[in-house]
Amino acid sequence: MNKKIVISVNTAWNIHNFRSGLVKALIAQGYDVMVMAPADAYAHRLASLGCRFKTISMDNNGTSPSRDLSLLVKYWRVLQSVRPLAYLGYTIKPNIYGSIAAHRLGIPVINNIAGLGATFISNSPLTYLVKQLYRCSLRQSNRVFFQNADDCKLFVDAGLVRPDVAEVLPGSGIDLQQFQPAPARLTAADEFCFLLVARMLRDKGIDEYAAAARIVRQQLPGVRFQLLGPVDAHNPNSIPLERIADWKSSGLIEYLKETDDVRPYLARADCVVLPSYREGVPHTLLEAAAMARPIIATNVAGCKDIVAHQANGLLCKVKDPADLAAKMVQMVSLTQAQRLAMGQAGRNKVVAQFDENVVIARYLNTLRQIEANGHAHAVQGLETTAQV
Repeated sequence: MNKKIVISVNTAWNIHNFRSGLVKALIAQGYDVMVMAPADAYAHRLASLGCRFKTISMDNNGTSPSRDLSLLVKYWRVLQSVRPLAYLGYTIKPNIYGSIAAHRLGIPVINNIAGLGATFISNSPLTYLVKQLYRCSLRQSNRVFFQNADDCKLFVDAGLVRPDVAEVLPGSGIDLQQFQPAPARLTAADEFCFLLVARMLRDKGIDEYAAAARIVRQQLPGVRFQLLGPVDAHNPNSIPLERIADWKSSGLIEYLKETDDVRPYLARADCVVLPSYREGVPHTLLEAAAMARPIIATNVAGCKDIVAHQANGLLCKVKDPADLAAKMVQMVSLTQAQRLAMGQAGRNKVVAQFDENVVIARYLNTLRQIEANGHAHAVQGLETTAQV
């Protein structure tokens, strides 16, 4: 029986940080897993998960038709050679071009729309083109998982995906054993520490965070503001490193660069902030909530799935530094007991709704359905042959 699975994402880092639990679970169930992604600093670590790694180069942020056609051909050649039981796509280009290649080869496809990104935030000719590509690539998929109900509804209403295959997952899930509640810091108001964990991109609300920090500092000069995450100089949506350096040199922001283990930083923070413009379900907020940290996030798709206003955190207006600053001041003004209660409510919410095991079980169930359908088709073919 064919037990080969091909998973493709736009970075090996993504697999290592967000999908390692799924990869290990698939292997434990007897599947032969190949991961396809551009080679980066995390590619060599994937072998420890028990999977094989296949390098596939792609222009993640580019819109060149010739390069994208070349990527489609690469997917077609690999999938034709491997002939897996199923192809699992994540992020925009693997979802589009990997899926199109798999469909042409008759390989079942499971897509995961983890977030719509900057392209869907705007309303440009590129947005129209991407929607048409999604419509083409998803129309034959066996299952299309979405990380929040807003994104699912948007795709179904726009006719980009069939309602019968669209399904909402609880984000990418969180490993509740790895992310345990951390003791809250006994912090005075003038030592309060906010932390934003994300890639340094404009649509993560980095500029609004810095602007809000300036406002808060006028009332609470001792409050600290930290940024943790990589700068991608090749992404047109990236915050320039020079701007971050200016914030740092002025004493406004502490830039912590990037890390393989976010837990110590979350443990040392009093509140985690994400003023994003739109998300799937942000993994950084799942991690923060799992570690019982109160959260401030924008009232947008994805973020509002994790943050229940006044329960485990506060929701603020998108692209509004003044409102973000007001919510920060409100968070600082809460008593220690109130913030502890928020943190515990966040942990309870993650345990109830976002356990990684729920996500893994849904994937395994879908793969079993694909296997069952394949077996049924094979039996039907044998019966037809016998009749002839």
